[in-house]
Amino acid sequence: MKKSILVAVAVSLAACASAPREPQIPAHGVIGVTESHLDPEFWIRRGAGSRVVLDEAAIEAQNAKLIQLDKSVHNMDALPQSLSAAEVRAWVEDMSERPSRPLYDEKGHAVEAATIDALFANANAAAIPATQTTRYGLVVRRSDLRTFPTRLRLFSEPDDGTDIDRIQEDALFPGTPVAIVHESRDGEWSFVVSPRYAAWISRNDVAQGARDEVLSYTKKQPYVVVTGTAAHTVFTPEQPEVSELQLEMGQRIPVLNDWPAEKPVNGQHPYTSHVVELPMRAADGSLHFTPALLPRTAEVASDYLPLTRANLIRQSFKFLGERYGWGHSYNARDCSGFVSEVYRSFGVQLPRNTRDQGVSPALNRIEFTADDDHEKRLAVLRQLQVGDLVYIPGHVMMVIGQEGGGPYVIHDTTGITYRDAEGVLTRVHLNGVSVTPLLPLIDGKETSRVDRIYSIQRIRK
Repeated sequence: MKKSILVAVAVSLAACASAPREPQIPAHGVIGVTESHLDPEFWIRRGAGSRVVLDEAAIEAQNAKLIQLDKSVHNMDALPQSLSAAEVRAWVEDMSERPSRPLYDEKGHAVEAATIDALFANANAAAIPATQTTRYGLVVRRSDLRTFPTRLRLFSEPDDGTDIDRIQEDALFPGTPVAIVHESRDGEWSFVVSPRYAAWISRNDVAQGARDEVLSYTKKQPYVVVTGTAAHTVFTPEQPEVSELQLEMGQRIPVLNDWPAEKPVNGQHPYTSHVVELPMRAADGSLHFTPALLPRTAEVASDYLPLTRANLIRQSFKFLGERYGWGHSYNARDCSGFVSEVYRSFGVQLPRNTRDQGVSPALNRIEFTADDDHEKRLAVLRQLQVGDLVYIPGHVMMVIGQEGGGPYVIHDTTGITYRDAEGVLTRVHLNGVSVTPLLPLIDGKETSRVDRIYSIQRIRK
């Protein structure tokens, strides 16, 4: 009798241990998140591990596969010597497409048709020549990529606030190679094709140079890789173009190791800094290179970081609390930009947008369809590992571990919705890089976020 009771108790305890635990709602309102969940070491101690997930050769092969198979990525080395009007027009018209719904300005006023017409006129598609020699350039400072050649900020709803500017596409960082394929009518903008995106950029932020000097810049050795959220060159009045220049996580910057130890750089002794080589735009728009100082206190490494699960957590948590920046606005990043920058610190390249990341044929993908029920999805989610990327339409989340019977994620998000213990729908406006459990989240009023997942991408074998 006693033995059977003990067995029953043991079975009951085992069932409790394996059953999903109902997430608690703390005072800050984010379900299932305590102070410990905001500590990267908490997740590392839970078995993230220091084993290399992909080594340097595997990452190089992965990047080559991305260029070969993913049509959203542009192989800059393979661009032809000349471009036809049809090729350029396809890029421009694919980006600068007339809006299909009303847009509103920052005051909530509907944008008049004449304003949209002016944007199209400035895109100047009629002036694309029948053929043109392919021109190249390097971006010289962090610069916005825009849907149209304009700085107007436009929104989908009159009360949309000021966060999601529908004309903002992305940002390019210093040293990014581009092909310059078209100019706006007002001469203030260039349409460029970069490795991961094609859109409008301020012409003053690009320096035009010879093909070989542009494309070889990203391959120069030795180099440092930015491993912090950002690094800044030192202030210098002698060379304002590279003074306090912001460099982003994962950027690879050439180092001038042969710089004479006693020779000043822009008025400063170099012994406390890395002497790096940066592109600069001359008054005539041409490309030049100049030395600059990156302080040794900057968070950089002599190479890309080893791709381990522990490092993935450390890198992603460096952005914790950063404000959400649609299309890399606000000097920040959005959900797909966030995971891209984290993975780039290991040398892994990803497509720019969630729509391309989620379906990329170059990655190790699990696809969900409407035929996959909730329980099947749950079974897969409970097997996910650190670094796996989970996609719903328009959003991506990175898995950081499992707890309470389901995965936790870190993601750059505007907010989350869930039902509390009484079934009341609760919305938490986050607007930043946040840690949340995945399973309790709801999209809309009734749909579980689990049931909206269409893809999981695993950056591993």
